[in-house]
Amino acid sequence: MPRPCGRGIFFERKLDTIEAVPTPMRSQDMRPLSVRRTFSWLIFLAAALTAIGLFFIPAYVILPFHRQTAAALTLAMDLRERAPRGTLTAAVICLVFGFILWPPSDLWRKIVLSAVLLLVAFSTVMARLNYFEWMFHPVDSAKFDAEAASKLDKEEMILALRFGDDARAYPISEMAYHHVLNDVVDGVPVAVTY
Repeated sequence: MPRPCGRGIFFERKLDTIEAVPTPMRSQDMRPLSVRRTFSWLIFLAAALTAIGLFFIPAYVILPFHRQTAAALTLAMDLRERAPRGTLTAAVICLVFGFILWPPSDLWRKIVLSAVLLLVAFSTVMARLNYFEWMFHPVDSAKFDAEAASKLDKEEMILALRFGDDARAYPISEMAYHHVLNDVVDGVPVAVTY
């Protein structure tokens, strides 16, 4: 049956089958995709910050020559204890969401994804190593200069030790990196620590 229209007459006809006709996307159709992508980025970045923080916070707090409070050290040691499992969980989440975010991303986002994934992988590996031992390894055989030949500044702080006629001075600037020095003073084995 003909149906009048503003410009002419159109005929309706019933079809036995329905064909899907592609229609152009409207901006409201794209909103859910954009929200999902934003949500994926937020999860990816939250997991990445967790992994990176679990490694870098303890490493920063326990640096030599850095003021440390009891609360900061407690936090650092608690994070250090949880870091192996926490970084692995966060790394898996980052990997999954990085895989999801990779295809629709442009070049700059792919560079950001790659850099963040690299930092997460580094943090995950480092959380399993005792990097404090690298910083604070004991000195087994120290070399000493006579007082007259010493090149220490007058303001340099030292640890001093005397047994009998033998005296030693250990510069704090050197001890802070090693924390422990094994020595023998007047035949007595000592462990000097700072």
